[in-house]
Amino acid sequence: MITFEKVTKTYPDGTQALKEVDLEIREGEFLTLIGPSGCGKTTMMKMINRLIEPTEGSVFIKNKDIKDYKIHELRWNTGYVLQEIALFPHMTVEENIAVVPEMKKWKKKELSKRTDELMNMVGLDPDVYKKRKPSELSGGQQQRVGVIRALAADPDIILMDEPFSALDPISREQLQKDIRSLHKEIKKTIVFVTHDIDEAMAMGDRICLMKEGEIIQLDTPQNLILKPANSFVENFIGERKSPWQTAVDVMIDQTNQQLYTVKEWEDGGVPEHGIYAIKNENGTFAYGIKHGEKMDVPVLAHDMPLKEAMKIFEEGDYAVLPVTKEGKVLGTLSYKDIVLYLKKQLKTENGVVQP
Repeated sequence: MITFEKVTKTYPDGTQALKEVDLEIREGEFLTLIGPSGCGKTTMMKMINRLIEPTEGSVFIKNKDIKDYKIHELRWNTGYVLQEIALFPHMTVEENIAVVPEMKKWKKKELSKRTDELMNMVGLDPDVYKKRKPSELSGGQQQRVGVIRALAADPDIILMDEPFSALDPISREQLQKDIRSLHKEIKKTIVFVTHDIDEAMAMGDRICLMKEGEIIQLDTPQNLILKPANSFVENFIGERKSPWQTAVDVMIDQTNQQLYTVKEWEDGGVPEHGIYAIKNENGTFAYGIKHGEKMDVPVLAHDMPLKEAMKIFEEGDYAVLPVTKEGKVLGTLSYKDIVLYLKKQLKTENGVVQP
């Protein structure tokens, strides 16, 4: 979708913001850019819509050099959300959202429908908020309108430059959840700059960690934490391992395995009371058993991050679930196993050695 090839940026004072950067941003992914101040993350993002031009190298969108796009065509197809929300104060919410679509000659009926649709997506009732001025909105509401404005003309790419950093923690966390949810729905390519590592972890499908104009590690949040490329990554990430451990890490840590074969079940070899996972003779998962009755339950992939596994337990109120790899059951995991494991991890991290 977006490709950087040997991109270098040197400013007139000799500062080298980027050093021969190669990067491939996939279509529809949420990529977060993070790193220390001056690492080049904002420079790199601003190159995508040509707010900053590279000194050397090229940037491509859909295999076409961005220099070959007409500048207004490029920017109309690239939504931009800033930290300084920059809504027009004299315009209503509706008028703010309409700016780019009107430039693109959208019909009023089509634009009105799009505005209502987007406002509903981010939890702003059009009947209540559409005619309000920015001064009549909270900071979080204003930032939602900023996001909607970036989406209004249905661009392929959304650039977000530390959009939540000025918000209070509660508004910020809620907006993070809302934008992730929105991304799943609209499937746009989003490039998100932040200086907050927890925000980067929560938002990104992949994280691009930079230092002094270079990409140090480009990876999933889980791999960044569990498989850091070097000591810089390790120190930058800090102690965040427990929620990113995988289902199989916890399963291996526990000795209690509530797993039987279909034959053992059919032969009466499974206790009448309790919850168990039943596997076929070839090792694949067959079904669950709860107090002697068959039941359908989801399976946990062996490399599923622990926080995702916990969501499945909580949403379905499950007690025990099978852990699989390439279709084969490795063992079982219970919600109690996870709680005990996290308690052990917490005590270990606080310097208390477990017996």
